[in-house]
Amino acid sequence: MKDLLKKMHAWMTGYMNQFVTDDEEVMQGIRIKMEHTGYVTAIARELALHLQLSEHDVQLAEMMGLFHDVGRFRQYSVYKTFNDAVSEDHADLGLKVLAEEMPYLSDLSAEDADLLCYAIKYHNKKEIPADAAGRRLIFARLLRDADKLDIYRVLAPFLEPENADKAPKFIKAHASAAISPNFIEAFKNGQQADYHQLKTLGDRKLVRLLWVYDVNFGWTLQKMVERGYIQKIIDHLPEQEGVDIGVKRLWDYIEEKCATPDCAE
Repeated sequence: MKDLLKKMHAWMTGYMNQFVTDDEEVMQGIRIKMEHTGYVTAIARELALHLQLSEHDVQLAEMMGLFHDVGRFRQYSVYKTFNDAVSEDHADLGLKVLAEEMPYLSDLSAEDADLLCYAIKYHNKKEIPADAAGRRLIFARLLRDADKLDIYRVLAPFLEPENADKAPKFIKAHASAAISPNFIEAFKNGQQADYHQLKTLGDRKLVRLLWVYDVNFGWTLQKMVERGYIQKIIDHLPEQEGVDIGVKRLWDYIEEKCATPDCAE
């Protein structure tokens, strides 16, 4: 398994390098995805160790982090966007890439290949299927957490007003800072909001906070708090009625979640 993991790392590095270009605007997005891949791979391994998974499963988690966004590179090459809604679901596209181009998938056992593909398929969906159980559920939860934790890192610099104009096109949002009423209500009630109804920059900021309610492990939330990701978003929210209620509810939830021991069951 260890040797296979090394081969997969080498393949992924070569695959990503195929998309390197002299076009700096394109490279801004590609570079972000290359760095994100590295961070999520490391986080997935670290979280698997925290959950005290077996050495085999720690390596499998690392593979999931490595390949979770492999579809992003073909997506940008074909559609010139990272927006799934106007192109193709990048997780589903990633599974196509692995099936067509990655030569080592067949070296995994049938069970491990299923777990890898399942976690990748659902790492970006609104939720994990209700019938998910056992190792499928463990790895799907783990990969979603690893991905979210690093997305906060990616997006954090662009919260600053002086950096807003430097954000890649796939990060930029509408200029209005106000939060739409339906997003305020979701925040007050501790609920996920409908991404398809995003209208303003304020909505987009708030959605990032609402991701907290979809984080599976207290370990992940603790890292988000320690790194200042949560507070930074809160500091950049507009002063608007209902925001303070949502913020209090959020911190109460985080405190309770972080106080609950994590388990891989």
